[in-house]
Amino acid sequence: MRILIVGAGAVGGYFGGRLAQAGRDVTFLVRPARTRQLSRDGLRIISPHGDAVLAPKLVTAQEIDTPYDLVLLSVKAYALEAAMNDFAAAVGPETMILPVLNGMRHVDLLTKRFGERAVIGGVCLVASELDDKGRIVQLAGFQQLVYGERNGETTPRLQTLDVTLQGAGFDARLSTDITQAMWEKWVQLASLGAVTCLMRGTIGEIVAAPGGAELSFKVLDESAAVATACGHKPSEALLARHAAAMTARGSPLTSSMYRDLRKGAPVEVDHILGDFIERGDVHGVATPLLQAAFVNLRMYQGGLQKR
Repeated sequence: MRILIVGAGAVGGYFGGRLAQAGRDVTFLVRPARTRQLSRDGLRIISPHGDAVLAPKLVTAQEIDTPYDLVLLSVKAYALEAAMNDFAAAVGPETMILPVLNGMRHVDLLTKRFGERAVIGGVCLVASELDDKGRIVQLAGFQQLVYGERNGETTPRLQTLDVTLQGAGFDARLSTDITQAMWEKWVQLASLGAVTCLMRGTIGEIVAAPGGAELSFKVLDESAAVATACGHKPSEALLARHAAAMTARGSPLTSSMYRDLRKGAPVEVDHILGDFIERGDVHGVATPLLQAAFVNLRMYQGGLQKR
């Protein structure tokens, strides 16, 4: 399969880099500044699973002249509109678009632009970030990519995709219920993002404060209630794992939104919290703690725009 990775940042750079390292036909769609950096220094991965320095194939939006078999979309949600314009020429009648963005709003935007069939479902689980040298640093050992048809079917094209992604240096899994998997990740992201950003600290720091663990439980309860009302009730086992992770003493766990906030960067507040809260409102689900985090982060975002 000819694979186009949209974005060579913390997520796309990691999974795309591992695919390239495993000999897959991978090209990265990047902006000019990142092109210059990667051309000069290579795609560099720092990881507990092994470091790597690669010389990636790069393309800019203006240089795309033929469709790809797979477009792996890994940009931040607030950059989606610009990204769609950039990779549009790479989408042909048989192209699969595999987005691993957070939340669910991106699915609506992608299907409106490229059609229902083009867009499959995806979830990625990886903790990584770009350091000040442009290197992709993996912060924890987990690294999973889950994908599937949004209607739950196991189609020939997904079987081909599964063969391509297996054995590429990360956990790859074909799912027959990818929409549920996307919602379950959203519950985790909304909960962890809300509590770490609202409290401005790691899980360990939050739990060390009086009432911190109870606050984490309440935020998770709100998120689970939204998903349940929307027809995607998380399993008890999943909620138990999230609860344990969000109340672990001494844990350095944070959310990607909190890490972006600490850097003074934009955050995905509308897509991770705003859309989530709106969907709960439709069903009459009260989410005061999620709402508090949302307002807090919108104020932060507004401050960035005034700079």
